[in-house]
Amino acid sequence: MTDNMAYGAEIGKKRDEDSDDQEYSPFWGIEKGAVLQEARCFNDSQLDSRKCQQVITKLLYLCNQGDCFTRTEATEVFFSVTKLFQSRDSNLRRMVYLVIKEICPSADEVIIVTSSLMKDMNSKTELYRANAIRVLCSITDTSLLGQIERYLKQSVVDKSAVVSSAALVSGFHLLKINADIVKRWSNEVQEAINSAQHFVQFHALALLHRIKQSDRLAITKLVSTLTKTNIRAPMAQCLVIRYVSQVISDSTANESSGERPFYDFLESCLRNKSEMVVLEAARAISDLKDVSSRELQPAINVMQLFLSSSKPTLRFAAVRSLNKIALRQPLAVTSCNIDMEALITDQNRSIATLAITTLLKTGNEASVERLMKQIGNFMSDIQDEFKIVVVEAIQSMCIKYPKKYRTLMSFLSNILREEGGFEYKKCIVNSIICLIRSIPEAKDSGLLHLSEFIEDCEFTYLSSQILYLLGKEGPSTEDPSRYIRYIYNRVILENATIRASAVSALAKFASNCPSLRPRISTLLHRCLHDNDDEVRDRTTLLLISLTSEQMDRKGIDTRYGMLGVFEESLHKYVLSDCTARIKLDDLKDFSAPEVAKNHEYDKSKKKDDDNRFPELLEENSMGIELLNNPLFSTYGPIFKSIGPLELTEAETEYKVICYKHIFSEHLVFQFQCTNTIAEQILENVSVQMESLSEASGFRENFTVPLVSMPLSQAGSTFVSFSHEEGIKAAQYGCGSNLSQKKLIQVQENQKMKVMKMSTH
Repeated sequence: MTDNMAYGAEIGKKRDEDSDDQEYSPFWGIEKGAVLQEARCFNDSQLDSRKCQQVITKLLYLCNQGDCFTRTEATEVFFSVTKLFQSRDSNLRRMVYLVIKEICPSADEVIIVTSSLMKDMNSKTELYRANAIRVLCSITDTSLLGQIERYLKQSVVDKSAVVSSAALVSGFHLLKINADIVKRWSNEVQEAINSAQHFVQFHALALLHRIKQSDRLAITKLVSTLTKTNIRAPMAQCLVIRYVSQVISDSTANESSGERPFYDFLESCLRNKSEMVVLEAARAISDLKDVSSRELQPAINVMQLFLSSSKPTLRFAAVRSLNKIALRQPLAVTSCNIDMEALITDQNRSIATLAITTLLKTGNEASVERLMKQIGNFMSDIQDEFKIVVVEAIQSMCIKYPKKYRTLMSFLSNILREEGGFEYKKCIVNSIICLIRSIPEAKDSGLLHLSEFIEDCEFTYLSSQILYLLGKEGPSTEDPSRYIRYIYNRVILENATIRASAVSALAKFASNCPSLRPRISTLLHRCLHDNDDEVRDRTTLLLISLTSEQMDRKGIDTRYGMLGVFEESLHKYVLSDCTARIKLDDLKDFSAPEVAKNHEYDKSKKKDDDNRFPELLEENSMGIELLNNPLFSTYGPIFKSIGPLELTEAETEYKVICYKHIFSEHLVFQFQCTNTIAEQILENVSVQMESLSEASGFRENFTVPLVSMPLSQAGSTFVSFSHEEGIKAAQYGCGSNLSQKKLIQVQENQKMKVMKMSTH
């Protein structure tokens, strides 16, 4: 019995372990302070290599997670780590190199570790030499770089591939510090290109191109040399192909022969033994600008062979390249359609999706039905992101072959009723809407499919979008009454947002279909008792519009037809600094530019408004003076004029009144100036405005001065500003200052003295 109980306890413990079978990070819950305390083990007389490696690993983890060490903490860790150079453990030494690079000591502290790193650069151990080069180039500055330049140049041509690659890669980092020193390595780097080691050849080629990248002629010569050199490393050959593509794109074709430079080299790379090089060459040819079918054919033939490869990577690369070519020249890819049809059932869904979308772009009209059958079995096995790509391809194909809209529309409606996320359903709905607008024959079937979809639609946005479309396009169909049932069901079954959209759609049917108006009015009266305020208010407005004699084609009474203009006026009002209240009766004043533009205002009512608001007459006259100035002709209509605002006292020698004219993107201050002194004439009068707020959002454009201001004759000077969207308010100050005074003698005709004045 005891054995059975022990066995049961063991089983229960195992189940508990299985229930908590989750993977946790080994660094979960570590704290920087605790790790810094553990770092004291670096100072022990007897170093524990394993423990030191664990602490360094934690330090590196904290650095990669974004934890910053203070200057004191970084200095203490750095000095403690330098003591680990005494250890003979190779793994610990590698960790030391890493932590020194991450901590990045200051210029004063680098000197301490430089001797140890330079000693490792001359070590017989290749691992120490390579890592020491990487670390030293990462933490060194310009002053120290000259001392180690000789060692680095020797390391570039070192017999060890690890050391040579480390020196070449370090050259990329040193280019940011001192490019002139790295440019002096050109001979050594050129020699490293001929290395038998593939990685050395790759790094040397990349560094040499980076050194000469600012010289276009040098790059052309380098590419010309590389195309004739036997580059054995596949990765280096791919680099050469990319550099060749860059030179081809920067150069022009030979006008006499029409041949591209280096095209023969790209074509020869299609016969390379390395599949990587072949794919890179095919991609480079397909990406050529204005590439012809003749130039594309060798690349397409190679990718067609890869379509039947046993390696998924090759199949994917080939079908993706063909998919890109099909966007520009679909006829050139037609020869590969049979091979791509075999990929529809590929286990890799990415390959199958690319194959389907390519076939939809390159297939002919006769193959549409066959493709739809194959795609139907495939759609249920892929994710929504792949389905979206397929739907977009089907939309393009339907526009290309409009006679097949029934088959394609039926396919879209079937997948619309299947399960899927919002983005997937939205893509299908947008595709059907696009087909309805592009193909007139597809309107009835498309609207009917969308009407059936909203019966079970779970997305409010899509239901509202479809209801809007039904209200816009439904009344113009052959039988508009068939859609009323679908729309009114939404009023009964859906949420408030959809109910409001449905009410608006019903009103559009009633407005455009007089025969349906009595029945729709009965349905709308039932909505007057809805629980939602928006639905009730919208229904009330629409019912009033339906019974009005002044009704437009959208079912809205023309008395309320200026709501859009009023909304725009409110938006501009918020952006201005006007403090007056807005009333519905003043709508004409706020929307005057739009009313004047469309010639829709009533002259008799305008006269009444002028009697009610006499101050508007003065503002309008000031606005006319502004618009007559050609400098403001590009500002557009005036949204509103505000004023007058007196800036001077009554007893001063000149009087200034300010008017503000608000445009859509500009604000113009008009200063009406009047001279009150009989003995002088003011000339070249201007106003300098100073912002009293730190960030007003207004930018001054120019000032238009007043040429002359005789006695008792008013004139205007202007200051123009540009304003940004969302500006609420800004304060400006204007002060007076007399300068540049010049007296002129009184002449025989008893003219007055003239004095030039600038008013600030």
